[in-house]
Amino acid sequence: MNTKEKLKRYHDWLFKCSAYQMALNIIDIDKQTVAPSAGAAYRDERSAYLAGELFSLETDEEIVDLLKNLKDDPEVEADDRRAIELYYKKALDTVCIPKEEFVAFKKLCDESFDAWILAKSKADYSIFEPYLKRVIESQKKLYGYRSSDKSIYNQMLDDFEPGMDEEKYDAFFNALKERLVPLIGKVTNAKQIREDFLHQKFPIEDQKKFMDELLEYLHFDSSWGYQNESEHPFTSWTCENDCRTTTKYIESNVTSAILSTVHEVGHAYYEHNINPKYDGMILSEGVSSGMHESQSRLCENYLGRTLAFWKYNYPKLQSYFPKQLGDISLEDFYKAINISKPSFVRTEADELTYPLHVLIRYEIEKGLFNGTISTEGLDKTWNAKYKEYLGIDVPNDKLGILQDVHWSDGSFGYFPTYALGTAFAAQYVHAMKKELDVDSLLENNKFNEVMGWLKKNIHTHGFRYEAPELMKMVTGEEFNVNYFLDYIEEKYTKLYQL
Repeated sequence: MNTKEKLKRYHDWLFKCSAYQMALNIIDIDKQTVAPSAGAAYRDERSAYLAGELFSLETDEEIVDLLKNLKDDPEVEADDRRAIELYYKKALDTVCIPKEEFVAFKKLCDESFDAWILAKSKADYSIFEPYLKRVIESQKKLYGYRSSDKSIYNQMLDDFEPGMDEEKYDAFFNALKERLVPLIGKVTNAKQIREDFLHQKFPIEDQKKFMDELLEYLHFDSSWGYQNESEHPFTSWTCENDCRTTTKYIESNVTSAILSTVHEVGHAYYEHNINPKYDGMILSEGVSSGMHESQSRLCENYLGRTLAFWKYNYPKLQSYFPKQLGDISLEDFYKAINISKPSFVRTEADELTYPLHVLIRYEIEKGLFNGTISTEGLDKTWNAKYKEYLGIDVPNDKLGILQDVHWSDGSFGYFPTYALGTAFAAQYVHAMKKELDVDSLLENNKFNEVMGWLKKNIHTHGFRYEAPELMKMVTGEEFNVNYFLDYIEEKYTKLYQL
């Protein structure tokens, strides 16, 4: 075959893979939102089968040889070559795994999710523990098939954030602890900010009405985006013009669903704004988990928690909740949504204590994979770490170890990217503000112009470049954690008049 014929075969293969992936994504979205629980076993078995068929496509020996050949072909244009290199790397990581074990793992993950849902509803870790143990054992076995000299957990970290490992994350978290822990202490001893009015009864139907207006402000267009509800907010997609987000409404916490929505819309925009010529291929994905979280955390915190954002949106929120918020000033509302205090749930945490929630999970994951921590009694280990780092006593497993969905499907190594992405975002915002008057745009219902900058500088590239390369392209510098630390110190020093 000449290069043109090889590329034709490659693109035909891509189409088939994207079709299976689309089906699996839609099934998973359905599973986490509206699918009846009684049908879980039937769906899980067939989903695992479909995942196995996709696995066969992705690890076909002829395709792997084709990718190996094409990645070094000088006639292949740069975008295709980059995608082919990524597919080839992915194939080498998976072709060594027996298909039946891969399918069994996928089925286990679906069963594990079902067990997590049940365990969380009953606040009982013992229901989930046997599944978590099996997921970890299976992950160790699957990663063991790779011919890597890295530890299993370092391989996992690298899968979610290429180039990162325990040594680099340890240095990153040590830098955070050095400046955040003293600041948290000062904030704890400062005069506290009133926030009781955020925890009155806010009828969910009225929250949903406000959410419709917020989504309009965010320019989250129903022609390409759709929002639903789930136990744990998430974003998924099938292509650039089919992005699905979810949120979770809590009657006694009006800002929970709002900030979750802004966070997930950040994820959705990243996928929607990628160059459409990459649709259906690996380049249409985000660069890394940290880069993806940088976009969601940027929207949630650096935009969604600002005074400018709420100058436009707060009067609308007040109109839906006049009894609860009618007498609360914009300034007081802004302070309340930015208070810092130790809390149980990561997704509800403030910007200052949030990295400690991530650190706890990172330390537990390291222990689970180096043998120093066991799944048995892990709820007690979790509670002890929350006492150590945040000084609080976790009241039950629902607010403790069962709060996050990630471990149910074996996504170990993902959590650190939340903190890393938050720090990435600070550096991007610093660069953005050199070119845009962000506050003015947010105040004047021009969120789309802020998103336009992100699209032009970050989103459009998809997975064309690695995260460090993209960071330098956008900001002119390598990643520097001090942008985040300076931002957080300045914000909370001013907020608490330290």
